[in-house]
Amino acid sequence: MDSIAQGRFAIVGAGLMGRLLAVELAQAGGQVDLYDQGGPDAALSAARVAAAMLAPLAESAITENNVVNMGVHSLSRWPEIIAKLASPVFFQKNGTLILWHRQDANDAERFIKHLQKNQRSNPALTAPEMLDSARLLEIEPSVADRFNQGLYLPNEGQLDNRQLLNALAIELSTLPVNVYWHQTPEPQALEQSGRYDWVIDSRGLGAKSDWPEAKGNSLRGVRGEVIRLYAPEVNLLRPTRLIHPRYPIYIAPKENHIYVVGATEIESDDHSEMSVRSAMELLSAVYTVHSGFAEARILEMATQCRPTLKNNLPEVRIENGAGSTKRLSINGLYRHGFMIAPAILDSVIELLISGSSHTAKKLGLNVADTSMNKAAACA
Repeated sequence: MDSIAQGRFAIVGAGLMGRLLAVELAQAGGQVDLYDQGGPDAALSAARVAAAMLAPLAESAITENNVVNMGVHSLSRWPEIIAKLASPVFFQKNGTLILWHRQDANDAERFIKHLQKNQRSNPALTAPEMLDSARLLEIEPSVADRFNQGLYLPNEGQLDNRQLLNALAIELSTLPVNVYWHQTPEPQALEQSGRYDWVIDSRGLGAKSDWPEAKGNSLRGVRGEVIRLYAPEVNLLRPTRLIHPRYPIYIAPKENHIYVVGATEIESDDHSEMSVRSAMELLSAVYTVHSGFAEARILEMATQCRPTLKNNLPEVRIENGAGSTKRLSINGLYRHGFMIAPAILDSVIELLISGSSHTAKKLGLNVADTSMNKAAACA
């Protein structure tokens, strides 16, 4: 990694990708300055309001195969990334459980066939397992009194997003990284300063003006809403998804009986508080999964807008900046940030070292390189 060890990097945006890159580059010997509009708690980052489920087969129902492949790659990388951090981060690879009520059996059948087809076409995915009442009782006993069948997706996982963001912030404080919280310089100003070899833009929606329709893939916000619950009477062992025609939900169990519940996806840049309708539907649905949620305590109702490109797929762009500085922009992680972040991290590190990425080509990450008037789209 000589090119990194000798490099000078500015990273604008200290959400998930910004923190991962800053740590990786600093550990490799790079000179790193990190800027963010918020503070170390990542309160303004979309990554703070997330369930952090690592579920490529489950997500194959709504996304493209290249994102699924990035998710498979990232599942094996997360334990390696977490192991390098001084602070513990909850990580679990205990599969995903899919449930449905009797009246939603037709929707469930279509969903199951879709996942089975996706798995057959992608050998990297593990085949889903149909569960009868006995098998459901064995792997998830706390819901067996309300459901007599389900679908189990092995080898999927989750992590605690807030523990990870905090652990990365702590790591940054121990590394030779200059962190400038509550500062958001424009990438152009950093390029013009002449202090950096690379300016890396990972601002998410903050970079909206730099991803206009004229460039062919405009950036927009997709609003998501989650509720964090403390439910000591519930003991779900793995992320659980409920199939429902109006409000399919996920329930992601974290440590100490904390559950992250969500589902909503609204085409909007609105960051205002959660609506009454969303709260009622999420809470009503979660209660039908386990009666113990009736006595749960609501710790937080949170909203954020996920940065999403026109095609709902992530993209990396490399452009010439001012002078000899180059700019690398990362955006469009949509609802899959935690699921695919290590794949994007590995691809970007390869690009910074050699100008090309075997990982990006293999996984289908779109890389648009205009720095030498060439297109290197890998999707």
